[in-house]
Amino acid sequence: MKSVKKILVFILLLSLVMSAFVSCKKDKDEDENGEPRAWWLPTQKELNVSSDSLYVTKVDNLSDDFIFGMDASAVPSLEAGGVKYYDHDGNEKDVYQILSENGINYIRVRVWNDPFDKDGNGYGGGNCDIENAIAIGKRATAYGMKLLVNFHYSDFWADPAKQMVPKAWAKMGIEAKSNALYAYTKECLEKLVDAGVEVGMVQIGNETNGAMAGESSTALGGWKKITQLMSAGSRAVREVCPGALVAVHFANPEKVTNYTSYGKNLEYYGVDYDVFASSYYPYWHGTYENLASVLNNIADTYGKKVMIAETSYAYTAEDTDFNGNTISDGSAITKNYPFTVQGQANLVRDLTNVAVNDIRNCIGIFYWEGTWISSGGESWEENSALWEKYGSGWATSYAGDYDPNDAGKYYGGCAVDNQALFDKNGKALESLKVFGLMKNGNVVENKADAIEDTTLIIDLNGEIVMPTTVNAVMLDNSKKAIPVEWHNVDIEAMKAGGVAKYDIVGTADGMTAHCYVSMVEYNYLTNWSFEDGDAGWEAKALKSFDELYVEDKVTDSLTGTKHYHFWGASADAVEFTLEQKVENLPTGKYKYTISVMGGDGGVTDIYAYVKINGETVYTMATEITSYGEWHSALIENIEYTAGDEIIVGIYFKCSGPNAWGKIDDAMLNSVKE
Repeated sequence: MKSVKKILVFILLLSLVMSAFVSCKKDKDEDENGEPRAWWLPTQKELNVSSDSLYVTKVDNLSDDFIFGMDASAVPSLEAGGVKYYDHDGNEKDVYQILSENGINYIRVRVWNDPFDKDGNGYGGGNCDIENAIAIGKRATAYGMKLLVNFHYSDFWADPAKQMVPKAWAKMGIEAKSNALYAYTKECLEKLVDAGVEVGMVQIGNETNGAMAGESSTALGGWKKITQLMSAGSRAVREVCPGALVAVHFANPEKVTNYTSYGKNLEYYGVDYDVFASSYYPYWHGTYENLASVLNNIADTYGKKVMIAETSYAYTAEDTDFNGNTISDGSAITKNYPFTVQGQANLVRDLTNVAVNDIRNCIGIFYWEGTWISSGGESWEENSALWEKYGSGWATSYAGDYDPNDAGKYYGGCAVDNQALFDKNGKALESLKVFGLMKNGNVVENKADAIEDTTLIIDLNGEIVMPTTVNAVMLDNSKKAIPVEWHNVDIEAMKAGGVAKYDIVGTADGMTAHCYVSMVEYNYLTNWSFEDGDAGWEAKALKSFDELYVEDKVTDSLTGTKHYHFWGASADAVEFTLEQKVENLPTGKYKYTISVMGGDGGVTDIYAYVKINGETVYTMATEITSYGEWHSALIENIEYTAGDEIIVGIYFKCSGPNAWGKIDDAMLNSVKE
């Protein structure tokens, strides 16, 4: 009898194991050549995608197995408030069916531990708990798409700026927290498997740039604790879904040394993972060449697959939900494409080409929240009620209890609705077709799509001459000079207005043109905003540290797109001067200003200076505090006699590890007697 019971128990256990085995789909189907296909790869499907207006150049070497993913986590909360989705012909359909029909083969869904307050009110952002993920996963699976489960290991948004510990884990030490993370990951994945969801990939943390679930690389234990948590999550994935890929995720690939450091720490602490994933938003994250370089370094050094986990682009500068957007006209960003449907498609096409042909072992790209559109109200008040009730905005007022410094102050609607692949009424944009068109291309008549923005920096004492032509951006993103007519240009008012910035609007070929004019005082320094690199400047590193160069990054610049950048990983490493010798300066009185921004400086000694005939005659101290906070050192009443040697500069000395900073807008202006 005992032996029979043992056999029955064995059979029961075996059936449970096989159930999990089948549910996770560790078995393989076959590719077009009859070869076994790894479970995580997308299933091939026939597409019927065509366009009369979208210009898409063929991406060579694009395989059927390449992942085209879509983060679509907020959909259920939007639908609960009445949002509907329509295909290109205006037919109402399940949005996940529409995505599948246009070439999307993976759905990425974020998972927060407990995005609700004590009374059950949702924090917003889709109220993305595991039940939300299950509902999405079942729909994705029904339309032949696999799921990428994106664990944030937080009760709300986790990103480079914040990695808040879940409420339930707040008082735990690292051992207890690791056990809790393992158990939570395992439980969630088991729920997905039991629901019949096809989990192809699991992400253990979201944009974990030196922090995760309340642990930080700058605190005691640092990366050892972070990687311990990652390993706990990975172990749960291997046990429940052995056929799924395990992905880690970071942001800011433009910070090359950071990615090198992340790879080393993952290797040193033995994290078991398959995919090194990176966010890449072209507004902020540098060039395609740099992206390829940093990911190739990871792929080659550690033999890992790599992936672009997040990207997006605006199809319009207009806000559609009365809440304001992260990206709009005049935003301090790198704008390589116009804010049009074609511009949006060109970003996806070009990034795919880089991923396929320039990055080794790159398995795919994911577009972020391409379905997050307006909640459907006709006013801010109507939308606000929907955001609060259904969590369809980025944050509700209830999130303030958990995240008082961000959501507690700025809760509201969606700030990325103008980057969706559906319009405000839920109809699919033509740009959604790009995923299905890249394999063979779709070339139409190449015509003007938008007008490139123009920027002028003009001295107050100089002549204001508006350009007679502007660049039309063609459908293929090439540029062609065409005539422009500017409207309501008041030259005299601009001269009399002092130091100021203006947005001059014009028309070219029936399209709107913008010329952003900055009026500045006459500056006796050459290359004062570093737009010509380091021309005219001499940087002297007084100690050996990591980075000191001109950086091309508009979001970190005070004027223009470039600035001087420095960073030192070690403590007490940063010490340097940056100076310019001024030629042909007439006798008179002057003022010298230079602006700085940075952080992690520790004890600092930072000051602007003026040397006359080799002697430091004038100085003025300044500081670095945190990102986005610019400080200016101003030296007034500089007395100068023509013929003397005059050098202006700035001195930096920082004690802190990872001290960093930006230097911009060096001005030497005359002072009226």
